[in-house]
Amino acid sequence: MDLSRSGKDTGDIAIPVREVKSSKSGKGAPPVVTTTTRLGQTPPAAGWKRGVGIIDLILRVCAIAATLAAAAVMGTTDQNLPFFTQFFQFQASYDDFPTFTFFLAGNAITCAYLVLSLPFSIVCIVRPHVIGARMLLLIFDTLALALTMSAASAAAAIVYLAHNGNPNTNWPALCQQFNEFCPRVSGAVVGSFLGVLILTVLVVLSAAALRRN
Repeated sequence: MDLSRSGKDTGDIAIPVREVKSSKSGKGAPPVVTTTTRLGQTPPAAGWKRGVGIIDLILRVCAIAATLAAAAVMGTTDQNLPFFTQFFQFQASYDDFPTFTFFLAGNAITCAYLVLSLPFSIVCIVRPHVIGARMLLLIFDTLALALTMSAASAAAAIVYLAHNGNPNTNWPALCQQFNEFCPRVSGAVVGSFLGVLILTVLVVLSAAALRRN
């Protein structure tokens, strides 16, 4: 068998297999098998996981922006309404509502976690077959998703009451007077739910990547 061709021309390495001589009859001789291995070729599974890792990193940056914006808007929401004179005013601030305080803390914690998770996401891109980092992200992403969902849902209930009130309990709609406070807290809740959506996608991606291992 001629192996004089160099692998430099094709980029392949040919691994020769010794040809087994048959008996005198020539019957039942096994075929000659030549195995060729390409250098630098990425396995399909590794390429797919690396693509998932890149998407994961981009989504984490988007989730950081969403939760940071939600926490910042809620933390800076404040409005005063003058009543007769400037010395007697009605004030609405996020810290007047424990639910909004919990909302601010929940989104801030999630944002901090997502920043700390960026190096692990990069590891999943560089070494796509590492299971430990992906499993760690899946667990903490699920916890962050639960925290952000609970904070956003609780704040959404208060925002609904502020916009519509509750006639059965004689709760007035505060947004009829506080026309600056309510749009800001509503925007913060929308940003938090956007973070929830991105975290849900991150959990699904991590689960899919682990399933392919």
